[in-house]
Amino acid sequence: MRDDAAAGTGAGVLPVVPVRARGLTIEGADGRRYLDCVSGAGTLPLGHNHPVALRAIREVLDAGAPLQVAGLTTPVEEAFVAELMRTLPPGLADRARVRFCDPAGKNPVATAAGLVRAATGRTRVIHSTDADADVDPDHAAGTGLAAPRPEEALPAGMLLEPVRSRDGVLPTPDAVLRRGTAERSVPLIVDETETGVGRTGAFWAVEHSGVVPDVLVLSKAIGGGLPLAAVVYRDDLHTGEGSAFRGNQLAMAAGAATLAHVREHRLAEHAAALGGRTLARLRGLAEDSPCVGDVRGLGLMIGIELTAPDGTADAAPRGTRLSTAAAVQRECLRRGLIVDLAGPSGNVVRLLPPLIVTEEQMSAVLDRLADAVQAVERGPSGHVPSHGVRAAHRP
Repeated sequence: MRDDAAAGTGAGVLPVVPVRARGLTIEGADGRRYLDCVSGAGTLPLGHNHPVALRAIREVLDAGAPLQVAGLTTPVEEAFVAELMRTLPPGLADRARVRFCDPAGKNPVATAAGLVRAATGRTRVIHSTDADADVDPDHAAGTGLAAPRPEEALPAGMLLEPVRSRDGVLPTPDAVLRRGTAERSVPLIVDETETGVGRTGAFWAVEHSGVVPDVLVLSKAIGGGLPLAAVVYRDDLHTGEGSAFRGNQLAMAAGAATLAHVREHRLAEHAAALGGRTLARLRGLAEDSPCVGDVRGLGLMIGIELTAPDGTADAAPRGTRLSTAAAVQRECLRRGLIVDLAGPSGNVVRLLPPLIVTEEQMSAVLDRLADAVQAVERGPSGHVPSHGVRAAHRP
């Protein structure tokens, strides 16, 4: 039995068997079509099966190029790195180095932590949300914290996420981003796994603050839908050590094409503008809906925090009913809309539409979401229409 719900997205409990997908739309085995506002947990900035990513993948396959190499640089890798460099924040791009790493789990953050430890000769990496706590080396993404060692005057680095997406879409204040790492000779590690490639309305979310990071942790969207991870770091942190892991060639090809498309078509700016209008409409929904609490986000990374209809905490009594957020997710699905849940208690509905989403499509997303919220507020006795869409009718 699969247990995907523990991962925080709730994907394993959604009764949809996807068989085809394009852009914002997924078609299930039952013929119904859904608007997908999960985007592979943010790995699909251009949505499903975008032509530019597919074309790049086919070109590598048709060329007969090696799909995986160790310790060798390929033309595909060089093209990816060149495109990545074009997108980096000013101040980092002109002195940046790239290290590829295993894209699984927390490995990219662990790679970044190891890099600053080697460069500084120190061992502690602290999480920006608690400057007095260490990142446990075995849980380098910041989920495991241990007491600081007083004999070490400075940590090896400070780690932060510009938006803590999985924690409930919580933007990190600019003041935290700017906290005195330069004066304290502490490298700043910015984890853009969830926020990179235009998602928040800037190509890299750290750019909103004007801060120049020393290290960027990149994954998810940089592979154009395929697994890829890299650590970009300031050249004076280089210790001569490298990695034999070069990354999958198909992912690099899809990633280079995706990065270029986002840059050339100014999709970060599109995300900023459409995201602003989306937040405004959702805040209007919050004013009219007793179970909608805080609405927050940047660009097209949006969180809607839900409470019980009476305004109390969104928690389901054991064995009695769904939480409000889970009930809204279920009602969204009935209306042909896929959303996921975030936050420590799964009480935040998270919207991560692809950056190519149009104004009309986003309006349809919000119509279905608002209808789902109203259905939950009415309770089980109210009439809840089903708006699942058949394949013959495109949303």
